[in-house]
Amino acid sequence: MNEVLKLLKQRRSIRRYKAEQIKDAELDAILEAGTYAPSGMGKQSAVMVVLQDRETIAALSKINAEIQGNPGTDPFYGAPTVVAVLADSTSYNWLKDGSLVMGNLMNAAASLGVGSCWINRCGETFDRPEGRAYLEKWGLGESFKGVGYCILGYAEGEVPAPKERKENYIIRP
Repeated sequence: MNEVLKLLKQRRSIRRYKAEQIKDAELDAILEAGTYAPSGMGKQSAVMVVLQDRETIAALSKINAEIQGNPGTDPFYGAPTVVAVLADSTSYNWLKDGSLVMGNLMNAAASLGVGSCWINRCGETFDRPEGRAYLEKWGLGESFKGVGYCILGYAEGEVPAPKERKENYIIRP
């Protein structure tokens, strides 16, 4: 079987991470893959904010947990790297562009043996005043909206087995 197709079938969302930080070369390769995601009209409306400092990750995790309605939990599952994918909402395809970046990040991570997971509530986080303050700190304008968080790290324990695919996933009329 083609190696890319095999990887796509084997990639899983990881929700338990070792404390060990991922290697810089792996992170750089994953991020570069994100830059090659397709984008509407080639506008590349998405940006990736790479977070590895525990203080910022903890602050964003706290906001995320509050939005989720589970204060005191860690929606980032202890991942040592969090990539906030945001996109310029003045671009018609901003959400699709950012979603494709997320897919490239997760598939590239899997190809390198790095665990990943898409974490929701990025949009809600950066719609809040404390989230907007981060955008300002990072030099991003008010038009930037959160698409998703891609958490990255080495899996703690076994990678989950794939679930069976649903019936009628593919329809050929």
